[in-house]
Amino acid sequence: MPVRIGVLALQGDFEAHRKAIERAGGDPVEVRTAADLDGIDGLIIPGGESTTILNLLEAENLLDPIRFFGSQRPIFGTCAGAILMASAVSHPDQPSLGLMDLTVERNGYGRQVDSRIVPLELDGKMSEAVFIRAPIIRGVGPGARVLASFGGTPVLVEQGRHLASTFHPELSSGSTIHRRFIEKILAEKMKTGAKEEKDSVASAL
Repeated sequence: MPVRIGVLALQGDFEAHRKAIERAGGDPVEVRTAADLDGIDGLIIPGGESTTILNLLEAENLLDPIRFFGSQRPIFGTCAGAILMASAVSHPDQPSLGLMDLTVERNGYGRQVDSRIVPLELDGKMSEAVFIRAPIIRGVGPGARVLASFGGTPVLVEQGRHLASTFHPELSSGSTIHRRFIEKILAEKMKTGAKEEKDSVASAL
């Protein structure tokens, strides 16, 4: 059965993520309400405008449900989504979900005209990364691990079950990073299943 991955569909490039999930072998589900979080295995928070997404999350009473979801299941934040995943945001300061130990500067790579496509090495293989008004990860806490960097700064980071990128993997021709997120979801499902089985055996004794 395909992994069911929700894509936050309030604002931003959620349609491109839906297609990327399909290319990677997942089953995409658009998320607009807290009820839409039920029954999905992971969630992608797409790029867009982080302040607008944050305001919409507040208007739809989604902030706390997504925080709780993130305490149980994997979330992947891309570009604006990475800003929302961070524990601290600057330029200017703004609230966030605080799900990853990251310090992120908004629009750190410049304005829209400074957008670019650059080569990116991941797991010893070359790929490409599309940066559009991208944030910069200025600090990575001890609980997080840098998976890829560009220009001396982290651009792809994981922490526990979560993943964050300052670029747009959904706009690349490949699906390497979406497949990596699916692998994280499957690993989390295996851990959850093993724990439930252990708890069931313990309760039967």
